[in-house]
Amino acid sequence: MQENHEKAKEQARVNHVLEVIEKKLRTLEEKTGGLKQDIVSLRKTFWEDVTVNLDEPDDVIETHTSLRQQAELLSERERSHRQFFKQHKNLERLKASPYFGRIDFLEDGEDKSEKIYIGLFSLMDENDEEFLIYDWRAPISSMYYDFAPGPANYKTMDGDITGNIELKRQYIIRQGEIKGMFDTGITIGDEVLQAVLSDQADTQMKSIVATIQKEQNEIIRNDRKKYLVVLGAAGSGKTSAALQRVAYLLYKYREILRADNILLFSPNQLFSSYVATVLPELGEDNMDQSTFYQYLQHRLKDYEVENPYEQLEYILSGKRDENYWVRKKAIRFKASLSFKQLIDAYVHNLQSDGMMFKNISFRGEVFISKQEIKEYFYSLGKQISIPNRIQLLKDWLLIKMDEKEKEEKGKEWVLQESELLDREDYLKVYRKLQKEQRFSENTFNDFEREENMLADWIIKRKLAPLRKKINELAFVDVRGLYIDLFTWARKAQHSVQLPNEWEKIGEMTAKQIKRRILCYEDATPYLYLKDRLEGKLIYTKVRHLFIDEAQDYSPFEFAFFREIFPNSRMTILGDINQSIFTFALGGQNGLTLSDELFPDEELEKIILAKSYRSTKQIVEFTKEILNDEQEIIPFNRNGNLPRLTTVENKQLLHQAIIKTLGDLQSRGYETIAVICKTAREAKQAFDELSQAMDFHLIKKETRSYEKGLLIIPSYLAKGIEFDAVIIYNASSNIYSDEEERKLFYMACTRAMHELFLFSIGESSPFLNQVSEDKYVRG
Repeated sequence: MQENHEKAKEQARVNHVLEVIEKKLRTLEEKTGGLKQDIVSLRKTFWEDVTVNLDEPDDVIETHTSLRQQAELLSERERSHRQFFKQHKNLERLKASPYFGRIDFLEDGEDKSEKIYIGLFSLMDENDEEFLIYDWRAPISSMYYDFAPGPANYKTMDGDITGNIELKRQYIIRQGEIKGMFDTGITIGDEVLQAVLSDQADTQMKSIVATIQKEQNEIIRNDRKKYLVVLGAAGSGKTSAALQRVAYLLYKYREILRADNILLFSPNQLFSSYVATVLPELGEDNMDQSTFYQYLQHRLKDYEVENPYEQLEYILSGKRDENYWVRKKAIRFKASLSFKQLIDAYVHNLQSDGMMFKNISFRGEVFISKQEIKEYFYSLGKQISIPNRIQLLKDWLLIKMDEKEKEEKGKEWVLQESELLDREDYLKVYRKLQKEQRFSENTFNDFEREENMLADWIIKRKLAPLRKKINELAFVDVRGLYIDLFTWARKAQHSVQLPNEWEKIGEMTAKQIKRRILCYEDATPYLYLKDRLEGKLIYTKVRHLFIDEAQDYSPFEFAFFREIFPNSRMTILGDINQSIFTFALGGQNGLTLSDELFPDEELEKIILAKSYRSTKQIVEFTKEILNDEQEIIPFNRNGNLPRLTTVENKQLLHQAIIKTLGDLQSRGYETIAVICKTAREAKQAFDELSQAMDFHLIKKETRSYEKGLLIIPSYLAKGIEFDAVIIYNASSNIYSDEEERKLFYMACTRAMHELFLFSIGESSPFLNQVSEDKYVRG
């Protein structure tokens, strides 16, 4: 009886809050409607309300002032409209579920506790005097995530506030009605988590701030150190916590931080699409997102840069001849800090000798030779850094260009070009010169002056591409220098231990680069060398860098991030057990070497051991695939044991998979992934299985996907979850190399509710160490 009375009181409060929301929505709609009319009117009458007079200097000043005032008025109205529109959207979000938590907090020194209701956004009462709801990111709200009933505290600008939590309550509110209400302890109650985790998988990640755990809250609100490394088991909520961390930072530092000051390096475009709705759901603009590969493509436009998944596909399914093993060694060495050290030694040597330049030619003739350029470069003195000497060299070359312009003026080719000008070009020159007021109305009839003006224009136009290349520092032969690095390293004295296959690695590298192809393992080192010579491109706008799936970035790439984002704070998220590039990188990655890469006093690590994505049965099965001692704790959500089915051939494999898929669909699962090892295997599976059922084939170019049946290569599935997962072929001839163990583990951990593994013949040796009671054979 008491419980029903309490629920009725709580529902009455929800109803009151909804009334306040409705009133505020009506007020906002009146304001935004009026503002919209103001903006439209201002745009229409903009020039009518501006005094334009350019006859006298005083009039020019008055016109400028009038323009500025009118523009500022319009800008202020548009800013207000955007702000009201954002408030309107947030209030609409609150209508369905105004809040999800409550704590009753008695502050030390006070007589009466305060009831603090926590939701997605803050809400004041009708008079804007009292908080009806506190934003989940507000300092006071942190107690909801961090403390059980009893002593508690929270931080403010003025110091710590201490007191006692007398009650901690959770709500499940749907469409304004309380569906569940629980008084809880230190963690967010199992009832709410169970309700959320039992949902179907979606094609978009959801932000469930109601279920943030204490350890996740520590990540979200952490701003103690410059570098935060989060090591989390599969399904531990790393990415979700990171995105909610972005929302928290934008809230806390809203006066100085905007969404475009934050950059996320995500693993692929599919993943970017998957997480794209989280921040808008929290009322924030989306941060900039990019893959590191897209960044490399942008910086290395002169090359065809290999996609990292093409590199991975080669390693997973390439013909294992001599070239395969040489390239594998090359990938490992080029990913290492040793290779960076080698490039640094090479650049140091270039201070005094060895720089390479390109001839500067005009009309098929060299007019500044690479030898002349080199001599001028080294005449500038060793005390000047290479990038600064390159800038001085550029200025010298542009002076040489000016001299070339004068030298070419009287040459026959210029006269011939002027005679061949078509009417359109001729008129273009005439208008340009007229605009520059370099002659009176009759000047163009003066043949000699006309000839001079046309000559100037023709020479400038012909030399413009050359000037552009000089300004872009194209005269520096970075390609030649990168190739020369491999020869130099073999002969010079340095402290770096080179692989035994170094000569072959150099030959393989040179062959590709001469064809203007950069293998993925060369892209970052090549760009690093280019920046060391021409000057670093530093991104000062990025104040906070997020790197997800960080276990798949090399130590060299991490060192490069520090070079181009020197002032940026970083949040680095990953799981060493999901290192899908491990076999390519030889076990080394930025996560394993984070202690070497970041100063100890600027680095903090947080470990998330509890896995929420999968059922207890799937977590206990998948963690036995690993051969390390890392603790992975399953959340107590029960389901079926994973099932391993062995078949004799592909025909029986496809029949068994089709039957299983039909059964999963009949049970209401909407997002089911058939995970293949490689893109090649995925395409073959798609060609066969799609004859019986409708599938989406996911490729590296895929940006998003719909609910339904998916066929996807293992490496594109990372970071994403599905209702059910079918491992297409878990046989020993597909997954056998020890280096592929983590790839196999990662594929299996994508499953939320059901996991099925099929094997043609003997199953993978990775399953040999899994206890028989952790799965069933079918």
